Amino acid sequence: MFPSEDLVTGSGSILPFVSVIVPCYNEEKTITGLLESIACQTYPLERMEVIISDGMSEDNTRQKIFDYQQAEPRLHIKVIDNPLRAIPNALNLAIKNASGEIILRLDAHCIPARDYIERSVRGLEDGSGKNVGGLWKIKPGADSWIARSIADSASNPLGVGDARYRFSENAGEVDTVPFGAFWKDYLEELGGYNEELLTNEDYELNTRIRQRGDKVWFDPKIQSEYFARPTLGALAKQYWRYGYWKYKMLKKFPGSVRLRQAIPPLFVLGWVVLLIAALFSVFFRMMLAIMVSLYILILVLASLPSAIKARDVSLLAGVPLAIATMHFCWGAGFLRSMIK
Repeated sequence: MFPSEDLVTGSGSILPFVSVIVPCYNEEKTITGLLESIACQTYPLERMEVIISDGMSEDNTRQKIFDYQQAEPRLHIKVIDNPLRAIPNALNLAIKNASGEIILRLDAHCIPARDYIERSVRGLEDGSGKNVGGLWKIKPGADSWIARSIADSASNPLGVGDARYRFSENAGEVDTVPFGAFWKDYLEELGGYNEELLTNEDYELNTRIRQRGDKVWFDPKIQSEYFARPTLGALAKQYWRYGYWKYKMLKKFPGSVRLRQAIPPLFVLGWVVLLIAALFSVFFRMMLAIMVSLYILILVLASLPSAIKARDVSLLAGVPLAIATMHFCWGAGFLRSMIK
């Protein structure tokens, strides 16, 4: 741990200055929780700053930030305007205004563990990777059965495939991590985030890192809580957007495609073909009925461990609904992007 009064490492060097960058828009419900969690870090406040790139929030986000600044003056917070309201633009503006040797990205609706910054800095300093990130512990975005189901689905391998940062307990090299920590000069050398992509900017950046022969490092001890979408409608929009912009990203880097990214559009396309064929053939109508039944059975079986562990029977319905929403909306968004 880094006690706040000790700014020097064992080798006698001063701890790196860290700039925590946060894209933000209308986050009045969560921004205070994020700032509180940063102020409670084991890394000394004297060696960090928080730069919030705000998309001209129309709620009380800015007032919440101001109120927290008054309550905790030890934490240096800078708010900059992001009139374009796009996340890559927000991140690049924050990087441009950052004073730190290390850039550490967080989101306004997450809560990093107390040692999040400490462990991230340690991973960069020991050369584990050029981008170091950790485990997402997904939390419900509301107090409802469907919000709990969505949160559970977001860490279910059937819903998210082999995305290790959602469930793995083993450290190692990966294709991507959420958020991430970088040396600022390295990030500037890369050219920052791609502002042509409104989503998937993290994955695209990590692809460029890996194409240079450098590592993206996952450490499950670097943990943050992330609040999932609270409703199926919000989840559907999120995953449609993910799929739509994933195709745009893969057009630039076709060699970076992973099996988990190819399955959803093929899955949706297969259902479309089967539905059309069923209009003209009794055989295909029978096949459609069998496939629907089998898919529902697989989804229910996938939800069973969570329902038993949480003693929550509502997950038996909610998790299948959430995972199906993720599958179909991601795949449909991808296909729509291809057609467009």
